[in-house]
Amino acid sequence: MLVRYGKTKDGAAVKRAEIYTKEEHPIRRQDIDPDAVSIILRLKAAGHTAYVVGGAVRDLLVGKVPKDFDIATDAHPRKIKRLFRNSRIIGKRFRLVHVYFGSKIIEVSTFRSLHGMGEMNQYGAIHEDVQRRDFSLNALYYCPVEEIIIDYVGGVKDIRNKVVRPIIPLKQIFVEDPVRMVRAVKYSAMLGFSLPFFTRRLIQKQAPLLAGCSYSRLTEELFKILGSGASAVTLKALHSLKLLRHFLPSLDLRLQENRNDFYDRFFQTLERYDGSEPELEERAKGLAALLKDHLEDLKREQGDVPLLFKDFYAAAKEFFRPLSPPNRDVDKAVMMIFRETHPKKPRRRRRRKPKGETPDAKTAETVPV
Repeated sequence: MLVRYGKTKDGAAVKRAEIYTKEEHPIRRQDIDPDAVSIILRLKAAGHTAYVVGGAVRDLLVGKVPKDFDIATDAHPRKIKRLFRNSRIIGKRFRLVHVYFGSKIIEVSTFRSLHGMGEMNQYGAIHEDVQRRDFSLNALYYCPVEEIIIDYVGGVKDIRNKVVRPIIPLKQIFVEDPVRMVRAVKYSAMLGFSLPFFTRRLIQKQAPLLAGCSYSRLTEELFKILGSGASAVTLKALHSLKLLRHFLPSLDLRLQENRNDFYDRFFQTLERYDGSEPELEERAKGLAALLKDHLEDLKREQGDVPLLFKDFYAAAKEFFRPLSPPNRDVDKAVMMIFRETHPKKPRRRRRRKPKGETPDAKTAETVPV
């Protein structure tokens, strides 16, 4: 393992980062999306540094296939935009660049400075950028050219020790962004990692902060949970840590009441969903897994009173409040359940008469002459 040093204000050498060489980690260049590699190569050719960062590095270290490859660089957004014609600058508070390859998007961000911790982010150096990330397992930088991992915060050791450790001080991390509580629980459940005692205790204490979060951000986090392959264990952990009541209050109440063994049935449905193959309508399928037992109970409680599609749809929208999944996804999810609970009765087909057949021909008897 190599060590990267920096200097203090007094000029003294200080350890900044540990560098894991190709022989010390399992990630190989061929594991990286070719389009992400091409972006990094072009940025480097233009005189910039660039790395694969965040969840992709984490997933590869634990043997998972990443869904996305994000890139961090010292190039400013306008320079990135000039280098890639197939790109667009997005964001207001902190500008990012989306580079498009057909329907695929690769996000390229500029290193952030520690001086922009308030409303406005500022650009900085890599050793500052790492301190702006939430957890050590998301703060690793991989260079596909040299095939090295740069680790400023002990993230590789935390992954090997299976622990979700915050980088930002505890007194600040969840107050600054309460959604990080959901993310911490998600990583712990999804990867089978432990949450440090003081982090768990703080999450339980500060759970009400979630009520002040953007519903669109929480909705997007719900879709990430449903797409993680570990939605059952994640939602179970969110429920036990008292976060779910501020995230999906209707679901949390149903789990607490546990009428008709709802708790067991609900998580069995989610476990089946987690083990199923991904589909084109994955978002709708995930919402259907969340709704299935709730809507089936609703139909059962109505007895002989028929429930129309619009009744199911209204109940689904109420179940998800205050989150706001797109209407088209809710519509598709409800339709999946409605078809299961309202199977069409087979129609009796009328027998079609063969051509040339007459009523007399059908009943005629052979009479000897």
